[in-house]
Amino acid sequence: MRKHLPKWVTPSRQAYLVKLFLDSGGFCIYGHKNCPIPEHHYQLVIEHIIDDWKEDDRYEWLAERKAIHSLGEPPYKEGRFGSISSVIFHDKQPLYYLEGLGIDGLKLQPFAKVRLANSYMRLYVSLGDSLRGVSKNKRRKAIRYSKALPREVEARVSQQVWLAVRDYLNH
Repeated sequence: MRKHLPKWVTPSRQAYLVKLFLDSGGFCIYGHKNCPIPEHHYQLVIEHIIDDWKEDDRYEWLAERKAIHSLGEPPYKEGRFGSISSVIFHDKQPLYYLEGLGIDGLKLQPFAKVRLANSYMRLYVSLGDSLRGVSKNKRRKAIRYSKALPREVEARVSQQVWLAVRDYLNH
């Protein structure tokens, strides 16, 4: 069974410790006979050397971790946006998201399910006769499978949804 060594132990570091021991004879690493200075003794010196190696390994690990997980973006000191860029960004965001089309079970008329941006609020907008110009097959595909409608019909739907969202936000 192989003995597990500490992570700081590498072959080159082991060789360095052995060389230091052989040169000092296990006593003063500077070669003094009967050295009165405790900091020169082999055991104390290697403890400091090992602590330095551990610290070096820790810094290398942190640098490697940062390199792996970094997105390569500059750090933001005051948030992601400046005052002007946040206004521009938020102006470009849509006010609503069209989640789907459906058929009202009571009136048997088409409606659109709309989620307002930055909200959990959902609006159900009645589309009335806006899908009249489309064949029954295309209407069913649009409602069931979210297939695209013809451009002019999609423009009418978007206009009705926009009017309903604007009316909701103004009240």
